[in-house]
Amino acid sequence: MTASETGSAAWPGRLLANGPSVSVIVATAIVVADMIGVGVFTSLGFQVKDIPSGFSILLLWTVGGLVALCGVFSYGELGAMFPRSSGEYNFLSRAYHPAFGFLAGWVSATVGFAAPVALAAMAFGEYGKSVFPEGSPLALAIGVVWLVSIVQLTGVKHSSSFQLISTILKVVLIVAFLAAGFAIGTAQPISFAPQAGDFAHIVSAPFAIGLVFVMYSFSGWNAATYITGEMHDARQNLPRALLAGTLIVMVLYVALNAVFLHTAPIDRLAGQLDVASISGSYIFGDIGGRVVAVMICVGLVSSISAMMWIGPRVMMTMGEDIPALTIFARRSQRGAPGYAILFQLAVANLLLFTRSFEAVLDFIQFALLFCSFFTVLGVIKLRIMQPDLPRPYRAWGYPVTPLVFLLVTGFMMYYLLTERPLQSFLGMLMMTSGLLIYAIFHKRAESGSAA
Repeated sequence: MTASETGSAAWPGRLLANGPSVSVIVATAIVVADMIGVGVFTSLGFQVKDIPSGFSILLLWTVGGLVALCGVFSYGELGAMFPRSSGEYNFLSRAYHPAFGFLAGWVSATVGFAAPVALAAMAFGEYGKSVFPEGSPLALAIGVVWLVSIVQLTGVKHSSSFQLISTILKVVLIVAFLAAGFAIGTAQPISFAPQAGDFAHIVSAPFAIGLVFVMYSFSGWNAATYITGEMHDARQNLPRALLAGTLIVMVLYVALNAVFLHTAPIDRLAGQLDVASISGSYIFGDIGGRVVAVMICVGLVSSISAMMWIGPRVMMTMGEDIPALTIFARRSQRGAPGYAILFQLAVANLLLFTRSFEAVLDFIQFALLFCSFFTVLGVIKLRIMQPDLPRPYRAWGYPVTPLVFLLVTGFMMYYLLTERPLQSFLGMLMMTSGLLIYAIFHKRAESGSAA
């Protein structure tokens, strides 16, 4: 396989030493695990404050899922065309230029995954106090990150088993919570059928702003693209994993919000962050908070595992292309990119100790949206500029589905620029620093070749 077939045109890529070993089921589990964090358990209170309508809330989450699916179709086409790990680093390099790919890879490999890992770990520590009252949230957070990292270092086989088991347990607990809510929860006077005033809610500014935060809860639908090179028959299985994982999460998200509204009075939920705990107290009584805490903690373990798996693959792939980063491309006999995993572990621990992960998350949001926007735009560009490229999978609904995704993502970027201009500017600075580092690495590579 030539360099042009495996990735960046600037540096030679190389085959993974251990070959593909991840099944479509495990890849689907990674998508589900990466998507379901704490967002769905905390967002509803702020949505019902301005949209006190059961139908409108469920439609909001359904629309969010449909927009995520629009992204899935485009990423599926690119992943089948260019089956290599690392997500946007690979796609933007191929659709535009290796410098653009490096920009995305730089954000992802440094803090793009480490910051969400730290946030999820800190949430695990906070919820874990209900299960381990004597435990320090920071100690629990650091402990879970180290535990998951050790599993990742043991190799792809053990990572696959751990990911699949933890994700299945996560889904089983959520389904059990849903069943209990509908079976033993006291029904509230709320209707999920369309009502006379719903149209006004749907076309309102709160609905549009609510969609921004719903889309954050759906982020992670592209998770399997970061391990494409480790998948069996990625050209066929990657689109399937992305689609199946996103559909599963979409159904769970709509059902969870329905249960929250079905079991707890809307005036108790409005403006509250811990809507899942409030709902749990109405379903299970005094132990409801602990039940929800256990469910969220188990879910967060699988989320951290997914991000500690896929994040280092960006640095690994960059190491395959860039001589200065070669150390991160080294893999153990069991397929684990050890140095890349340890690097992400170190950054996540640093963010936890300095409590700076929330600030980092604020300023990388714009950069992540920017990269996703241009990745999907790349599908349109390649269809026009290189129509004869082999496309084992073609985006369903093209060009409508990519345009829908671009419209919503563009609105989210506009929202961040107007509501969080400083954080967005810092995100732009980080991307710019990536371009400067790329130029330095590229110059060194050229000097080495000339010598």
